[in-house]
Amino acid sequence: MSKAISQGHSAHYPMAATQLDIPFSVNFTHQIRFTDNVFGADRDALSSVLTASENFPARVQVWIDAAVAQSRPEIADVFAELSKHSKHFNVVGVHALPGGEIIKNDWTFISRILKDMNDADLDRRSYVVAIGGGALLDAVGFAAATAHRGIRLVRIPTTTLAQGDSGVGVKNAVNYFGKKNWLGTFNVPWAVINDTRLLTTLPDRDFISGFSECIKVTLLKSPAHFDELCRDAEMLGQRNMPATVRALRNSVEWHLHHITAGGDPFETLEARPLDFGHWSAHKIETITNFAVRHGEAVGIGVALDCVYSSLVHGFPMADTERVLRCLTSIGTAITHPVLNDQKKLLSGLEEFRQHLGGRLTLTMLRNVGVPLEVHDIDTDAMSHAISRLKAYALRAQHTGQPC
Repeated sequence: MSKAISQGHSAHYPMAATQLDIPFSVNFTHQIRFTDNVFGADRDALSSVLTASENFPARVQVWIDAAVAQSRPEIADVFAELSKHSKHFNVVGVHALPGGEIIKNDWTFISRILKDMNDADLDRRSYVVAIGGGALLDAVGFAAATAHRGIRLVRIPTTTLAQGDSGVGVKNAVNYFGKKNWLGTFNVPWAVINDTRLLTTLPDRDFISGFSECIKVTLLKSPAHFDELCRDAEMLGQRNMPATVRALRNSVEWHLHHITAGGDPFETLEARPLDFGHWSAHKIETITNFAVRHGEAVGIGVALDCVYSSLVHGFPMADTERVLRCLTSIGTAITHPVLNDQKKLLSGLEEFRQHLGGRLTLTMLRNVGVPLEVHDIDTDAMSHAISRLKAYALRAQHTGQPC
């Protein structure tokens, strides 16, 4: 030991100030599977993503929406059979949870999920399979992302909303402090399986509400696919499955293109184009205590921001009317009494700014397929937009025809 150190003195080594800025990237693979009957003839699509790790069978825990479990009781049997005949994984539990926003609002559900993950001795090479709508996928995904800093998550969305939007994204969250998605993570799922047959038992309300996200993404990304949605709108409202598959597949591909090729998969920049229509949608959900579901709120939010874009940013009014006709032809409401309290609604702008960080940044439209970013809202024009939207909805109600 040197004399200086042994006497408690620090040795002096003059150094120039230094700075290390080393960029790096992490490789992800976003695995999406499209099936017609994942718990029947296409079950190999499920077993193929549950691979072993270093030749050790993986532990698999399943979380399923209770309503789905009731309507599809064979699902638990399928997992048991797959586990029995597989050398790659062992199913260590199938658990049912309530679907809907309640699971994101009540922390006791997250505590239960984490406890059961711990009790089952899941590790970072294990799999958590979440089967349900967007809220259940969010809650289970949040737990899986935080346990051991990340357990492999396989999503099997069971709603049109989740299959076309949130189920294929890289986000998960729960509501906290009375705010939408306040607590969450970015985490790429291990795999996503979109299965057509799972949609057949959806209630009409849930089936219809998911297409608002399809309209949103095609408005931003693809005039051709927006035209196709407009042509198929009545068929979507009638639950025509070929039209449904087209709409959801296009929505998935545009969402994936944005995530994988848009340069900002974890939303570190201020622009969030896929949140078009969401500033008011999130506020509508919380004001109504989530009686208005996410897809329904997004439909209203998209309609409102299209009208505003026409009034302020030159978005052709004819295209706004096409959006409103498309939404109402599907069966999606474009207004709600909550719009009457404009002060409370507009407070959602500040909450949205905080959620995104930095200055307020919203996406509006110049043309179909031509979004623009704005940093302030003309509240008088937004008030006018709300009045115009109500008038459109009233006309549709009186005529019995889409706007």
